[in-house]
Amino acid sequence: MTGKSKRKGNSFEYEIVNKAKAFGIDAVRAFSSDGRAMGEAKEVDVVIGSARIQAKRRKKLPEYLKIDDGVDAVVFREDRGETYVLVRFDKVLKLIKEGAWK
Repeated sequence: MTGKSKRKGNSFEYEIVNKAKAFGIDAVRAFSSDGRAMGEAKEVDVVIGSARIQAKRRKKLPEYLKIDDGVDAVVFREDRGETYVLVRFDKVLKLIKEGAWK
């Protein structure tokens, strides 16, 4: 029997795929959440168009990562680390659909 965390993760991956398909974008979930099943890196859970996605679902996000109204993105990094951008999923789907995601 699958554990609660695994079921939660699987359902989130299916949610992502279904939302992408609702946007009219080809999307597929990796078998057993292992990208190697699709010829991708192990960490890839979902492929949407040309975007390789690793899905993470948490009970609560840190407040500093929440995107407030009027803000398009949160940019963050750890000291001496890489810089990351957090945007709403709908915005990413729009970029993928428009071909702006490469």
